[in-house]
Amino acid sequence: MTKKRLFTLWLLLIAAAAPVAAQTAMTTENVTVTGTRRAFHAFAQSFVSPTAVTGKIARWEHGICPIVAGQNEKYARFISQHLQYVALAVGAPVNKDASCKPNIEIVFTTTPQDLLDAVAKDDQHYLGYFESVAQKKALATVTRPIQAWYATESTDLRGMARLDTGRSVVGGTTVGNFNALTVPLGDQVQNASANLTDMPAFFHVTGDRLNDGVHTGFRHVLIVIDSAKLAGQDIVPLADYISLLALSQLAPNACQDLPSIANRMAPDCRHEAPDSLTQYDLAYLEGLYHMASGRPMMVQLSEIGDLMTDKLEKAR
Repeated sequence: MTKKRLFTLWLLLIAAAAPVAAQTAMTTENVTVTGTRRAFHAFAQSFVSPTAVTGKIARWEHGICPIVAGQNEKYARFISQHLQYVALAVGAPVNKDASCKPNIEIVFTTTPQDLLDAVAKDDQHYLGYFESVAQKKALATVTRPIQAWYATESTDLRGMARLDTGRSVVGGTTVGNFNALTVPLGDQVQNASANLTDMPAFFHVTGDRLNDGVHTGFRHVLIVIDSAKLAGQDIVPLADYISLLALSQLAPNACQDLPSIANRMAPDCRHEAPDSLTQYDLAYLEGLYHMASGRPMMVQLSEIGDLMTDKLEKAR
């Protein structure tokens, strides 16, 4: 089957989606920086969702190229440009080519589960890492009004990049067993007498435990917004939250003690939920895009916390 672009397939289905009401008025706030080094390190630790293959923190290593569907042209352009401005501000790479291939797809739709069902069928690697049909089904289930899915890739010491996946595409990669039988890998149930299972990833490394030379980045990010549930939302807080999701892989319940835009959508979060990205959010993102990518996750977290402390202490 010829692979179709996600938006070519889906634009027909979302044409009738009601756009989220928006306003473009920017507000100015006076923010007082509070907290300690321990609080900043805790902030970073509660944000992180490590990748499945390397257990490290992913970030963009290729220039971002966002596209927005399901909104009118004015609001789609605002969200896309806002995301790129935030990326530039924190040091994330931006692809400035007008004809770049989108790697961040932001979809507003009134039928988000239908969209994810189509993705699971035709573009399953956009869902992220899974090893079984059950994991794939759970991953493709919409549970929030704004939700993101991350396809990551890991690159080794020699520059070889591999998609982080526990399964092969149905009808694609085939592996023969010792009896010379060959069948497609994917959602089919495999058994020892019929086919080998997918092989684990392997990497060329330095041998140094503090920096093995393997780093993980985003290959594709899909962000889906339920426009029926979020009708009436102001565009600026929404664009800020989308920017945070697009530039970092948040933990499922990233409720912060310190003020954070993440608190607006974290379930049952009772902490302050501001209307924009805060200094803490921006300091985290800046730390994320300036940390050493090849180090273990705990060292990466410590480095992000230290970078946050340095930046925020200067703002006092």
